[in-house]
Amino acid sequence: MARDPDYGAFVDKFVLELTSSAHDQPLQGLTFAVKDIFDMEGYVTGFGHPDWARTHSAATSTAPAVLVVLRGGATCVGRTVMDEMAYSIDGENIHYGTPINPCASDRVPGGSSSGSAVAVGAKIVDFSLGTDTGGSVRVPASYCGILGFRPSYDAVPSAGVVPLAQSFDTVGWFARDPVILSRVGHILLQSPVMDPIKPSQVIIAEDCFQLSYIPNDRLGQVLVKSVEKIYGGHILKHTVLGDYVKEKVPSLEHFTSKDIKELENNIPSLAALSNAMRSLERYEFKDNHGEWITTVKPELGPGISGRVWKAVRTTGENVDACHSVKTELHAALSTLLQDFGILAIPTVPGPPPKLQTDPAALEIFRAKAFSLLSIAGVSGFCQVSIPLGMYDNLPVAVSLLAKQGSDAFLLNVVESLYGTLKEQVEITEK
Repeated sequence: MARDPDYGAFVDKFVLELTSSAHDQPLQGLTFAVKDIFDMEGYVTGFGHPDWARTHSAATSTAPAVLVVLRGGATCVGRTVMDEMAYSIDGENIHYGTPINPCASDRVPGGSSSGSAVAVGAKIVDFSLGTDTGGSVRVPASYCGILGFRPSYDAVPSAGVVPLAQSFDTVGWFARDPVILSRVGHILLQSPVMDPIKPSQVIIAEDCFQLSYIPNDRLGQVLVKSVEKIYGGHILKHTVLGDYVKEKVPSLEHFTSKDIKELENNIPSLAALSNAMRSLERYEFKDNHGEWITTVKPELGPGISGRVWKAVRTTGENVDACHSVKTELHAALSTLLQDFGILAIPTVPGPPPKLQTDPAALEIFRAKAFSLLSIAGVSGFCQVSIPLGMYDNLPVAVSLLAKQGSDAFLLNVVESLYGTLKEQVEITEK
């Protein structure tokens, strides 16, 4: 049992609800927590760093994404710890402490929406809000054994949210239950509840599954058997995604170095995709926060410090090529999936790393992770990370992606598949 009953998930605890006489409150009775990157009227948005909180005043209004779930009848119980300036996928914070991973207390919870994922995983709240730029909802969802949804780019308003990099920032959410994930999603997306549509195809990215340290019978095959049981095997397709991306996204040549071509542990075209994404992310981060960083010179944790100062020094070359990569990948994946196709990949390459692992030791793992995470990040497609129980006492997850704007469809697919996935995990573990 964790020493802290709240698992170190919160920066502030309070109770906030909107009194309403409206009958239609689909989130009535549910509690939620909010990442400390969203403005909430009367509170200083901390952005994961005490110096940020010290140099900024209290918000005068509440972010629309928070307001809409409050209006839906949910009760907010606090604001959660996040990685400094949202610039990490690990979940460790030297200032506020690292939230305790409820699945594995000696492992990182994943970031940057660490506290939001932990609050859901530890059953403190029913759902929570986070943000996902490079993987900050999908990674902690995977590490904490819960559902995490990164919506289509621009599908949920990001007003009142401190930006990391506007070309990739999204407002995402976590839940333990697919029905709650869906209910929250329909409120945030302002989309009507629709009848489920059967996927036209489920494409297994074979090369992406080969990046995983988890045996395929415990990852890819669990999904394949579940799809066969629910929808029939005829909709299953297999692809080598790296080859397809290499052929269809010519602008990646700007981001393919000699080192990438010789990669043994990665997929060269997806590594180049990750390079393009992180290049544009650095440029936009510098534009947003470079002046504050050089003026305040905040103390930053290991790993994050190097990333932040590399961003501050970036020149912004290749920005046009980054935007071309985005356009080309969006078109290529739209053609591949069409309207009701699903792409399946591992969320991350393996289980959560141990706490306080030397950043240099994580380089190969992080490079693989960003190759997988950049697919939705660059294309703007929606992605959901789905827990597949534990393997070697550590959480495992798979991800499904759908075309930009197909969020409601993807939420319905999760609801349909979730129970069968759990059954398949149990069968596999026997």
